[in-house]
Amino acid sequence: MLGRLVNQIIESFLALSRNQKAIILISVDIVFSVIALWVAFSLRLGTVDVPLESIGYFFIVAPALAIPIFIRFGLYRAIIRYMGIKALWTIVQATTIYGILFATCVFYSGIGSIPRTVPTLNWMIMMLLIAGSRFFVRWLLRENYFRIINQQNGRENGKKHVIIYGAGNTGVQLALALIHGDEFKAVAFLDDKPSLHTRKVNDLKIYPFNALEKLIDRYKVSDVLLAMPLVSGARRSEIIRLLEPHSIHVRTVPNINEIARGKLTFDSLREVDIGDLLGRESVPPIEALLHANIRDKVVMVTGAGGSIGSELCKQIIENNPRCLVLFERSEFNIYKIEQALLKLQKNTCRIIPIIGSVTDSLRLEQVCEAFVVQTIYHTAAYKHVPLVEQNPAQAVWNNIFGTLALAQAAIKFKVETFVLISTDKAVRPTNTMGATKRFAELILQALSEDKQYYDQTRFTMVRFGNVLGSSGSVVPLFRDQIAKGGPVTVTDKRVIRYFMTIPEAAELVIQAGAMGQGGDVFVLDMGAPVHIVELARRMIHLSGFNIKEEAQPFGDIEIVYTGLRPGEKLYEELLIGNNVSQTQHEKIMRAEESIIPWPVLNKIVNNLEQSIKSNDLETVRTLLKKVVTGFTPQCSIADEVSLALHDLHAQVKSQDADK
Repeated sequence: MLGRLVNQIIESFLALSRNQKAIILISVDIVFSVIALWVAFSLRLGTVDVPLESIGYFFIVAPALAIPIFIRFGLYRAIIRYMGIKALWTIVQATTIYGILFATCVFYSGIGSIPRTVPTLNWMIMMLLIAGSRFFVRWLLRENYFRIINQQNGRENGKKHVIIYGAGNTGVQLALALIHGDEFKAVAFLDDKPSLHTRKVNDLKIYPFNALEKLIDRYKVSDVLLAMPLVSGARRSEIIRLLEPHSIHVRTVPNINEIARGKLTFDSLREVDIGDLLGRESVPPIEALLHANIRDKVVMVTGAGGSIGSELCKQIIENNPRCLVLFERSEFNIYKIEQALLKLQKNTCRIIPIIGSVTDSLRLEQVCEAFVVQTIYHTAAYKHVPLVEQNPAQAVWNNIFGTLALAQAAIKFKVETFVLISTDKAVRPTNTMGATKRFAELILQALSEDKQYYDQTRFTMVRFGNVLGSSGSVVPLFRDQIAKGGPVTVTDKRVIRYFMTIPEAAELVIQAGAMGQGGDVFVLDMGAPVHIVELARRMIHLSGFNIKEEAQPFGDIEIVYTGLRPGEKLYEELLIGNNVSQTQHEKIMRAEESIIPWPVLNKIVNNLEQSIKSNDLETVRTLLKKVVTGFTPQCSIADEVSLALHDLHAQVKSQDADK
């Protein structure tokens, strides 16, 4: 009973504001100053009956002197539960100055009947009361603070209270694993099967979903752990949507394939996969398409260390190539992907890391010739829209001329299949990145149609939207912003994007590449478009936070709108026209789009090359607009080097004119 009362007092004290706590401390110190003086007189006179008629006004002087001094020394600014030796020294200084001033007042008061030892006793008792009370409260708070906070946050003995959604084998295994961990304590199961409701597993009761809110309140639940690796993507997405209004942190266990590789442990828990939010049903791959361009072949991936490139490499290894050539400009990225692939390496597949740039035609030819490359997946590109706008010449050189150099090397050394990873931003682009990717598509289409090339190499393009979790993607950005407490930044509340997971995109790219006959543009089914602000809201809720907005001013994390960046669209498209046909794979479509004959396009390419070398970016943009259908730049040329050179040349001309 007493312990509960103490807990209630501490909880009430912790809930107070800093000003309220300071007022309480001041009030207590006023009482202490009176008590200290009373005890000093009582000890010296040997009686509790103090002659107030002659010395009563000193009981007003004592707090009047003490409180301003204590305020000046910061005794009411310190956080008591964190007080240390330095705080004790401050208390000694403050009470000593108070004692000296009080003694001065006593000696100059003219009252001779006051014993001289009273000020000394008063000082000692005051110091004992002030220091002792604070360090007692410090001990009390430190003993009970974390336990109380843990209870308030759904913790017991330092563990968060969690509910496991799914009372099957995986859920039971997870509950057993949590017993040995020191972060989570399972308090209940949720399950969709009515036959399991009211039953118990390992002393944990199984409840229906509609009991969730009551359980959260009763046990102060902080997290829900999804233990349903076998449910469909649609059902998983539906469950996550049902959990969102509760603003509770949702975590999940891996899928059944990952669980099969090893025992489920506490470490297996992770944040909800954003793919679960999309609710996309995975379509089983067509095995023949996966193997067609890979099995027992020499495969080369450019940009092998990038988001798409690295996933392609992992899936290629699974399909047993004879040799996998990793072509990458970044030493660090190629090291990372090589180490990851060595763990997946099968049979006698040889992994060859090559450092090089796709703009280095000699290096490309040497690689294609040396290893007799049969299949190329070309993912290397500059793709970050705002950065490309600031560096358009390099984007043109890398994305367009890099693709051309690789294509010519492929033709020269009779590479069988060449697959270009393209983007939805290539459709009626509003930015340089999209325009360069569409220009790269046109080059491959033109080479495929030219009679002197078409029977050498099959060129195929695969176009899709954003992939979740890639470098520069909003998802890792949002996760980082949420982890830091916000705000979460969204360019515009109207922005929508198509999304796909990296593994799904890579798998479809491989299959699409196998269906190409030459010059094909394949478009992946991206599903329904996603409102970026809705994605941000869902991620905030599933991280266990409330959104701070006008309707909820005391929420946790705010969403801030920053405005569209240079070259960005509100909406993205996947098709230039409406001429599209289905393929043997339900998630892959073939687009029929106009091309520019190679002799015509080659002249434009030559002009583009000269313009790049002379840094004539106006002509570069004019040529891009001439070739790329619907290219309507949203911003002026923002190349930092060109702008700086322009200012420098103008300054030199001005100085010459002055001379």
